[in-house]
Amino acid sequence: MSSRVEWVRVSLGTAVVLGLTKSIIDAEPTTAYLLTYFDGHCTANCAFCPQAKSSSSRTDMLSRVVWPAFRVKDVVTSIKWAYEGGKIGRVCIQALNYPGVQDDILSLVREIRGECHVPISVSCQPLDLKGIRMLAEAGVDRVSIALDAVREDIFYAVKGEGAGGPYRWSQHFDALRAALKIFGKGRVTTHLIAGLGESEEEFIQMIQKCHDMGIFPAVFAFTPIPGTRMSNHPRPPIDSYRRIQVAHYLITRGLRRYENMRFIHGRLIDFGITPDDLKRIILSGEPFLTSGCPDCNRPYYNEEPRGPIYNFPRKPAQKDIEEILVQIGIKL
Repeated sequence: MSSRVEWVRVSLGTAVVLGLTKSIIDAEPTTAYLLTYFDGHCTANCAFCPQAKSSSSRTDMLSRVVWPAFRVKDVVTSIKWAYEGGKIGRVCIQALNYPGVQDDILSLVREIRGECHVPISVSCQPLDLKGIRMLAEAGVDRVSIALDAVREDIFYAVKGEGAGGPYRWSQHFDALRAALKIFGKGRVTTHLIAGLGESEEEFIQMIQKCHDMGIFPAVFAFTPIPGTRMSNHPRPPIDSYRRIQVAHYLITRGLRRYENMRFIHGRLIDFGITPDDLKRIILSGEPFLTSGCPDCNRPYYNEEPRGPIYNFPRKPAQKDIEEILVQIGIKL
């Protein structure tokens, strides 16, 4: 099968797992993360993203991860080997915004699907119903459209008109609803970034809204990247992020709702569960794992290996759990 795209970017950790390069990595990704190749920056202008058109960051970076370029044919051969060998459980194609990107996504999907049956997720800009249907027909199994912000005014400022970007709050929700029509509930994802200026209550309320719509909200912590317009913006406090993670766990598993929780001045003070249940959930370590599509662990996407670790790529060790018990900020 001939591909119209010759090159694709691959996260460094993925490249190691696929045998495309050699390096020492602390945690292996369980999803193969790909990024559409474009010679230049994205036409969008998200204030936190190194790929933004006004960013002075390297074009081979996304969040804090380096993405070297490889030939598509070599990557696809390696994906087939890694999937059939049980080293990866999914491929995630992430897309910049540029003319012709949808054709590039479809080409990559068809190339991969022509070689093996690995589940494929696509994380892309808002598409209309026809565009989303084309993804499904090509063999995509899940689609993600990132809101990133949980409030419309923050969205406007960091990735919408206020940022000089093409995105609109209502357009993103329209695209998510279109994706639900095509893929169905439970197979549509969005990304939410904590620490853009919202309160814990506002963030958790959006988690609940997404869950009620049938959208899975993957949660990440804001990470300042040199060369972006938000390079001096602080990371969210770790204790606040831990509370958000526990609330996310409770809501997305149907154990509690936002309405069951209590807040003071926007800060979560009561999860709506007993202290014993809260301790049991924290000790499991599950709320603190990377959230996203099945088999997604994104090692060190929004933190450095030396810590603090916001999203764990594997079950937290006992010492990590002990730190989390302190960080959570609620007496057990």
